[in-house]
Amino acid sequence: MSGQRIAVLGAGPMGLAVAYQLVRDGHHPVIFEADNRVGGMTAMFDFNGLSIERYYHFHCTSDTDFLQLLQELALDDKMHWVETKMGYWYQKRLQPWGNPIALLRFKGLGLVAKFRYGLHAFLSVKRNDWKPLDGVNATDWIKRWVGPEAYEVLWRRLFDYKFYDFSDNLSAAWIWSRIRRIGRSRYSLFREKLGYLEGGSGTLLNGLQAYIENNGGEFRLSTPVSKVHMDGARVTGVEAGGQLESFDKVISTIPLPYVPRVMPDLPPALIKQYESVKNIAVVCVIAKLAKPVTRNFWLNINDNDMDIPGLVEYSNLRPLDQHIVYVPFYMPGEHPKYSDPDQVFLDKVRNYVKTINPGLQDDDFIDIRASRYRFAQPICPPNFLDTIPPFELPIKGLWVADTSYYYPEDRGISESIGFGRMMAKKAAA
Repeated sequence: MSGQRIAVLGAGPMGLAVAYQLVRDGHHPVIFEADNRVGGMTAMFDFNGLSIERYYHFHCTSDTDFLQLLQELALDDKMHWVETKMGYWYQKRLQPWGNPIALLRFKGLGLVAKFRYGLHAFLSVKRNDWKPLDGVNATDWIKRWVGPEAYEVLWRRLFDYKFYDFSDNLSAAWIWSRIRRIGRSRYSLFREKLGYLEGGSGTLLNGLQAYIENNGGEFRLSTPVSKVHMDGARVTGVEAGGQLESFDKVISTIPLPYVPRVMPDLPPALIKQYESVKNIAVVCVIAKLAKPVTRNFWLNINDNDMDIPGLVEYSNLRPLDQHIVYVPFYMPGEHPKYSDPDQVFLDKVRNYVKTINPGLQDDDFIDIRASRYRFAQPICPPNFLDTIPPFELPIKGLWVADTSYYYPEDRGISESIGFGRMMAKKAAA
């Protein structure tokens, strides 16, 4: 079957990948997006004259689906690879991090703890079979390998200030995938290589949007879908902006917590499954500075006076005229802190950054903003794989997925592209 008219819900990387694959295969997608721009968490904004992502992104050499798409769009010449550095803020001092020498010289950790930490990281990078880790508790797994000392110094606050009450109920498979992805971005024991796209994610987003529109796709921005209509066991169309449109099929890539709202006629057991998936929210502060904070791209933080697991100095990856720092505050959306006004987070970031680099003054802050995303990342407890509903639903013509579906991989542009293209092929077959 060809030439199907298919509704795509959501214009984040996964939704765009779905629509891109559909038009390549001769179909006619209509993409519905609640935001006034495409991209989801990769969307760009005007930061006082600089077009940049609201939330930080980077690329690894293992991001094969992303790199393949760049080639297909003739954008691969916009991809650049840079040797980056990591650091660790611990005991009120800035320390190098991310290679064996830095680990050996790290202040505040015993030799045995260093050895156990290094061995665990090495074996995690080499490991390929993640299924046995799906049902294992992440904190227990890490403590068993690295020991209590290394867990307390190097891991505990990373869990506590990202997952809060959920920190002791995470899948080891999900944590393993994060260790492996960064570890495999290294091109030697001592050097890390990450990538950035010239012009930022907007280069990819603009390329995708243009390709989709030029090949028969349509975008309905600022148009959230209010309901997916079904006739018995078959999807019939979607309602958006007060209008009901008929479609051959519907592919949803919106966060799973929204699915019961727009698909209330699904079987109750399915709705319960979607409602059971929990998500972490984020308040991400981005600061434009006249001076650098450090020379690191990523800085892990273990400081009793800072309620963040780290910060990202993006301009140490992508060269820019000013120095750009992202400081994410992760927390469950139900946590009282998420309702704090933006100014609370902005003030914290000013204080934290000046603590790390006392040479920075208030007038070095050119601009500072905060963005919020309620469903930033799924929380993956042990045996998470068994809790995810199938992406092809028992309702004929209806497909549903979000970033949860490429578990145990962490949310990422490349993973969303790969899964979205796969789902589009299967849905339109």
